[in-house]
Amino acid sequence: MTSQQQYSIGTPGKPWEKKDKAAWLSQQTIKRSYQQQVVTKVEKIGQDFSELLVVEQYGALSYDPGIYSLWVIKTKCWQDHKPIVLITGGVHGYETSGVQGALRFVETMLGSYADTYNFIVAPCISPWGYETINRWNPNTIDPNRSFKSNTTVEEASNIMSYVKGLNVPILTHLDLHETTDTDNSEFRPALEARDAVDQKLWEIPDGFYTVGDSENPVSDFQKAIIDAVEKVTHIAPSDENNYLIGAKTEQRGVINYPIKSLGLCAGFTEAPFVTTTEVYPDSPKVDDENCIMAQVTAVKGALDYLKDI
Repeated sequence: MTSQQQYSIGTPGKPWEKKDKAAWLSQQTIKRSYQQQVVTKVEKIGQDFSELLVVEQYGALSYDPGIYSLWVIKTKCWQDHKPIVLITGGVHGYETSGVQGALRFVETMLGSYADTYNFIVAPCISPWGYETINRWNPNTIDPNRSFKSNTTVEEASNIMSYVKGLNVPILTHLDLHETTDTDNSEFRPALEARDAVDQKLWEIPDGFYTVGDSENPVSDFQKAIIDAVEKVTHIAPSDENNYLIGAKTEQRGVINYPIKSLGLCAGFTEAPFVTTTEVYPDSPKVDDENCIMAQVTAVKGALDYLKDI
């Protein structure tokens, strides 16, 4: 089915013009503080783990460079023989546990893996989206469809340029996301209005699942993540047609997308092991802490699997 609801902005059947996008932007408000909830934690990590990690600014968003500075947490004593782990969160700023899960992993578990891996952690790629609790950036663009060469989308281009500049091979890229009820109630209707193209609505999966790369699904890797996360939260069941969020279930709790052609964050490196985690924060079975721990456990499950291959 399609959203079939009249969105408050634009003219039905006509793609948004500049005035419509401006009207959308005028309705967005700051709902939480990126500085307080993210940057202060990054700074504290830099202080508390100064012998192990270094904090680096890799850019700033032009919307407000003083507020929307962009940060990575990186292994300080880089050793070339160690495989490299890239963890990203907050590509969609409204997906809270992706941001806080990346930070929590660094704060509580990264040290136990430091002898095995080099780390690059970008906890919040879309800080304006984080503050306004948005999927889009201020230009009504979804950053997680923008990780392509020559992209002009700042959230994507900044982290892509930083990682490319390191000129190192990435073993695994773990991109931490959520699927929320607002995907159907707000974001897909907004997308339908913006583009004047019908958008399907699917039942939001109640539980955790992962999205692999249809061109390189690494099924055992995905299974290891699911098996680990199941110990802390429930795995999303498939619908009656064996689908999750409109995609065929490849195995329990796992679907695959062509991540590179879609311009998804998880596809911008040549890492052989990639996944997008999806937490469902609106489930009555979870709370904020459980969602954060699901993300942390997903990272742990991935790293434990890769240690043994």
